[in-house]
Amino acid sequence: MNEGSCELPDIDVAPTEIDEILAQARTVAVVGVSDKPDRDSYRVAAYLQRHGVRIVPINPALGEVLGEKTYPDLASVPPEIAIDVVDIFRKPEFIPEVVEAAIARPAKVVWMQLGLAHNRAAERARAAGLTVVMNRCIKVEHARRHPDGP
Repeated sequence: MNEGSCELPDIDVAPTEIDEILAQARTVAVVGVSDKPDRDSYRVAAYLQRHGVRIVPINPALGEVLGEKTYPDLASVPPEIAIDVVDIFRKPEFIPEVVEAAIARPAKVVWMQLGLAHNRAAERARAAGLTVVMNRCIKVEHARRHPDGP
C-alpha cells in the first residue's frame, strides 16, 4: 500500500477504541469543512453539532460555518480551545501536514474520513501518542452507536 492510499489501512482501530473516542470527544476540528450543505464535510459537521459536539471549522477560504468562526488552519485555533479530534476532509497528499499540526496542537485523535488513509502520517501520529482512525466516517460511526439520535 502506498503512503497516501485510500484503501483500508494496514492497522485499524478497535471498535471499543472508537466507542471511547466518541464518548469522550467534546470538540472536533473539521479540517476541510465546506459551507455547502450538500457536501459531506458540512453534513458531518452539522450532525456532530446537533449531537452536542462543539465543531471547530478549518478552511482558509471561509469566515463562518454553522454559526462557528472558521480558522485557516489548526495552528490558528486559540490554545484555550482544546481539540479532542481532528477530523480530516483533505486529499491524501495534505494529510501529513494536518497530522503534524494535530501533533503540535496537541489533539488526542486524528480521524481520516471514509476514503482517506495515509499510513506514514498515521505512524507518525501514533508515535506522538495520538489515536488514529482511518477510512471511516465519524458520522456513520456515531449514528451506529446512537441510532435513536438526540
